[in-house]
Amino acid sequence: MDAAGPQVCDDMSVEVALSVMAAARTGRLVVCDQDGQCTGLVTRTELTAVRDSFAYTDRVRLREVLGDHRSFTTSVAATAEAEHAMRYLRLGALPVVDEQGSALGVLALSH
Repeated sequence: MDAAGPQVCDDMSVEVALSVMAAARTGRLVVCDQDGQCTGLVTRTELTAVRDSFAYTDRVRLREVLGDHRSFTTSVAATAEAEHAMRYLRLGALPVVDEQGSALGVLALSH
């Protein structure tokens, strides 16, 4: 498990999130709601695709981009279960949350 890294609020715009990623030199961000609860994870590739799409406006927020990536695992879940879920959902990384829903880290598949 890697450190959670930068955590951003789901009302952040795509453009600002890309700037945060560039400044933090990371390819992913953990997304949280207004209460600090983890709601998912976004990647630079996903956000760049959204920004480059014909339907993009500066009003697009991360909560709108999350889509199927509202997945996470808990710190008490078995690693095998998390790995299976990641492979099934074709996710390269999955946030790990505690009992209160706060992000503890990111579980990433090694290639």
